[in-house]
Amino acid sequence: MAAFPRGLPALETVSVEVPEEAVPAYEAALAAVCATVGFFRDEATDVWRVEGVKEVGADDAELGRALVLAEAASGQAAALTRTPTEPDGWLVRTAESFPEQRIGRHFVVRGTHLPPARIAGKIVLALDAGLAFGSGEHGSTRGCLRALERVAYRRPRKIIDIGTGSGILAMAAARLLRRQVLATDIEPWSVRVAEGNVALNRLGRMVTPRLADGWRHRTVRAGGPYDLVFANILARPLCAMARDLTRHLAPGGTVILSGLLRQQARMVIAAHRRVGLVLADTLHEGNWTALVLRAGPRGVSDDRRNRGW
Repeated sequence: MAAFPRGLPALETVSVEVPEEAVPAYEAALAAVCATVGFFRDEATDVWRVEGVKEVGADDAELGRALVLAEAASGQAAALTRTPTEPDGWLVRTAESFPEQRIGRHFVVRGTHLPPARIAGKIVLALDAGLAFGSGEHGSTRGCLRALERVAYRRPRKIIDIGTGSGILAMAAARLLRRQVLATDIEPWSVRVAEGNVALNRLGRMVTPRLADGWRHRTVRAGGPYDLVFANILARPLCAMARDLTRHLAPGGTVILSGLLRQQARMVIAAHRRVGLVLADTLHEGNWTALVLRAGPRGVSDDRRNRGW
């Protein structure tokens, strides 16, 4: 379980309360300055509290800029609350809010505060309870895991997870498909989290976390073309990356996209159809949608030409 070193300066918890659709944007904002971030749902109001722990007064200007970007990306304004924090108290509260998650037919996600368990017929993934985002509670993550189950029969060989966060999708694919997976993220903090979770699940030979900005990194380019691509980020970045994605997708390759609300699905589908991908499946988890798209058997450009796009 996550722990803070002795002698740590005074800490504070910074938090916002937002609707579910704004959670990813504000989680990213707090992660820019906080070593530990979590989110908690109030079942009575269906409002989510996103909170992180940082040194008192540290990086306040950067936090302010990140919150402005989060408001612009999500369309939701949120007031920031600050409270003095004892490290142990925050971690205990995080653990209590992270119960076992059973997702689809195959997956069980358990926090490190729970005793290790083997469950017959299930793939059990352990995640640090102090790093709750990407734990499987969020609808976008659950949709991607269900989509993975639906496309597993295609037995993809080369797999990449763009925007890996906790590493949960990369680890799930490695365990279910028994393939190596490249897991990338633009945030150094997320890469460290993924590395910790990969080690915790003894998947160091199967999952390789890397700091990379989308498709630009040489390791990402060298690893393609990919048979299966995960991208669980946000709707507008998904649209912006569509053309680069197709350049690195193998003929007949599959793409699982999420991080988008139901009302954003049409926009994301249209952006990927314009570059030659075909919608194969749609999965809903609450307000969130996961899309499964596919390239033609002769590659994206041939498929687009055959369909008159």
